[in-house]
Amino acid sequence: MRLSIDHRTMYRFSAPQERLVQMLRLTPENTHDQTIASWRIDVDCDARLRDGRDGFGNAITMLYVEGPIDGLAITVHGAVLTSHSSGVVQGTNEPLPPALFLRETAATPRDASIAEFARDVDAENSVLGRLHSINRVLNDRFVLDIGRGEPMLDAATAFGRDSATARDLAQIFAVAARSLDIPARYVSGYRLAEGEHQPTPHGWAEAHVDGLGWIGFDPSTGQCPEEDHVRVAIALDAAGAAPVAGSRLGVGAEILDVDVVVSLDV
Repeated sequence: MRLSIDHRTMYRFSAPQERLVQMLRLTPENTHDQTIASWRIDVDCDARLRDGRDGFGNAITMLYVEGPIDGLAITVHGAVLTSHSSGVVQGTNEPLPPALFLRETAATPRDASIAEFARDVDAENSVLGRLHSINRVLNDRFVLDIGRGEPMLDAATAFGRDSATARDLAQIFAVAARSLDIPARYVSGYRLAEGEHQPTPHGWAEAHVDGLGWIGFDPSTGQCPEEDHVRVAIALDAAGAAPVAGSRLGVGAEILDVDVVVSLDV
């Protein structure tokens, strides 16, 4: 499958800013199941860009802008070839041991309710079977919220609600897996969802199964991520894999607008 991706992030500031420093996790990499045919990041102002990697091994681009500046648009356009993988992740950069992904964070705290839920789901099955069951049950349990959701909402709070974003579901899945001593992490990327408006990039989870390695699970669909997904970055939670993160020097408020279009390139 060949997917075309257009992702636009626009900042507007109520007062000119003196300086902007942004870390962009916007560049997917080649794996056994995705090949980058083309990829381009553009900004609409005079800026310095420097490529590198973050602590999780993700490809990053550091963006530096000297002000005064009252707005910034970051535009991504690319094409990615994907193939069927049954959710198995292969050919990725893995600088960290799986056990690191047992750690909790402010967004993915240990939670008694999620742990009880995880223990009760298909308890007699294999590790892989239980993870698939948790993925399906989370999909059945929550109404999918396709909006932006609450940026700082943690998995424990989200678990107590009736609806959840893809980001929330992925973080809940990670907490559930970790409660069973299974390393799990958050994945940011893109998903082909024809007919759906996408105000943000997509998010799902990966869990590490001994003998198999990292396996992807997307509780927003109840299935493993397949050729309709493009994998970009991983971290302990959504904040750590955020497509754009950084700081600004200046007073006033900011308005953020994001638009994502993923289409089948034929």
